[in-house]
Order: sequence, then C-alpha cells, then structure tokens
Amino acid sequence: MSQSRRGATTAEDRSALIASVVFPILVVVGGCIGYFTPSVVAPITGGTTWLLGVVMFGMGLTLKVADFAIIAKRPTPVLIGVIAQFVIMPVLAVLITWMLNLPPEIAAGVILVGCAPGGTTSNVVTYLSRGDVALSVAMTTVSTLLAPIFTPLLTLWLAGQYLPVSAGSMAISTVKMVLLPVLLGLAITFFLPKIAQAILPALPWISVVAIGAIVAIIVSGSRDKIVEAGLLVLVAVMIHNLLGYALGYFTGKGTKQTESASRTIAVEVGMQNSGLAATLAVQYMTPLAALPGVIFSVWHTLSGGIFAMVMRLRDDRAKRAENPAAPAAEPMVV
Repeated sequence: MSQSRRGATTAEDRSALIASVVFPILVVVGGCIGYFTPSVVAPITGGTTWLLGVVMFGMGLTLKVADFAIIAKRPTPVLIGVIAQFVIMPVLAVLITWMLNLPPEIAAGVILVGCAPGGTTSNVVTYLSRGDVALSVAMTTVSTLLAPIFTPLLTLWLAGQYLPVSAGSMAISTVKMVLLPVLLGLAITFFLPKIAQAILPALPWISVVAIGAIVAIIVSGSRDKIVEAGLLVLVAVMIHNLLGYALGYFTGKGTKQTESASRTIAVEVGMQNSGLAATLAVQYMTPLAALPGVIFSVWHTLSGGIFAMVMRLRDDRAKRAENPAAPAAEPMVV
C-alpha cells in the first residue's frame, strides 16, 4: 500500500471511528429536537427518503471491487451470515412480539426492523471487535443488495397480520432508497476514484447527520405516543438486538467458522439497517411503527460498542492466560 493510500485509509478510519462514537449522541439530539421542537423539523418532514438515499450513497462510495472479490473467494461465511441475517432476526422479532404481546403498530415495526439488511455501522463495530472487516463489508453489501427482495416479502409474510403491507410498493421504494444510491456510489468510486477519495473522510459525518435528521422527523410525527410506548419498545429492541448478537455468534461457531468470522456474523446479524426500517415504516405503516427503528438506531450503536469491548477484554484474558507477562489489550481509542 502506498504512503498516500495508507494515509487516506487512516483518515477514513479515524473519521469513521469518531463518527461511530458521536452517532448515538446525535441520534438522541435529533430525537429531542423532533420531540420538543417539531416546528423546526416541519420543513423537512417529507425528506426521509432522500436522507436515507444519501446514507446509502455514502455506503456505495466506500465499496471497492475487492469487496466483491471476497464474496467469490469466501462464499461460505458470506452465505451463512446473510442467511442468518434474514432468518434469525425476523424469527426473533416475531417471537418477541408474541412474548411481549406488543400492540399491532409496534409489533409491525419490530418485525420490519428484523427484516432489514445489515446496519451501515456494522463494519466499524466489526473492526473494533477484531472481527473480519473484509467479510463484514461483503456481508453488508450482499444483504443490502438483497433487501429490495427479502425485506418487503418477509415483512408482508410476518407483519401483514398486524398492519396492511404493500410489498410491491415497498420493494420499489427500497430499490430507490437503497439499491440505486449504492450503485451510483459504486460507479463514482470505479469511474471517478479521485472524487470518491476526496469525499470519503466526510462520509461518516454526512451519514450520522442524515440519520439524526430522519430520527427527528419520525419522532416529531409520533411524539404523542412515545412516552406511552417508549419503554416497551426499548425492551423489545434490547432483547432483539442482544439475542441477535448471541445467535449470530453461535451460528458462526456451529458452522465451524473462525473466531473472527463468528464475531463478524454476530455483528452483522445483531445490527440492522434501522434507518431503512424506520423510513419504510413511515411511508407504508404509521409513525408509531417507525419508533422501533428509531430506538434501534440508538441502542444498537451503544450495544455494538459494548460487544466490541467484551471481545477485546476476552482476547486480553486469553493472552494473559497463555503469557502472564503479555501487555494488556490496546484501548479502543479514536
């Protein structure tokens, strides 16, 4: 790797790491703005689709041809992770709605989150967890590209009993909000690499601000029911996310994947593209159905940091068991 490329990668990594730390704070700020000052959000209330498109465009700009080569070279862990993504989380969502006896709108929203592809911040959390970052990028890419098919169909099948679901319209919207922006970003990276490289350091911040704005819009539309339903939704989201990490990890181990690949599968399964889920819920369900996606946006970022810390501490204990004189693991600094 050249010195300039190494420096660019370092800048991107630092920007992504800092943005991931600030992300939950800005999401909470966005929620507070939407709740306490809805008039401030009113001018952009119709912009959720465009805002999510910006986030997905940024994801497309980060992709490289080498990311797709991983899929060809290591199809087994990618396939296992993607299948787990679209099986474990939807099934867990249905079970949670049943166990907690969730109201129809919230139940539909939780299931929609479960049917969403991998989260855009999963790659950073995988890096912090000492997982396989290349595999994480490949899994996120594949699940995102499959989202226009699987997210609407799974939502119709599993959530249709709670609220009417237009799978066809949802699929078209997912193509517009996810697939086309990702492909556009990928095309710019391939044909205009210098432009893409100049934009990359700012992308995490653009994505964070865009998701914060989406949260503000959604909260402003459901503020009258948030106090009533917020705690129940938080409990459902926490159970959903934590079980996703655990079952994803044991899926990796059960299919004889490496430790780093198992951690990657855990993160990819546990972290959902909640921004997509919330945006689709606003468009095709109700503002209250979007609340699980909003809360998931905050919670899974916090839990991802905790997961990474636990994995690093686990590595540290293992090293000390093998060599008591070994230094402690490096702290997660940005």
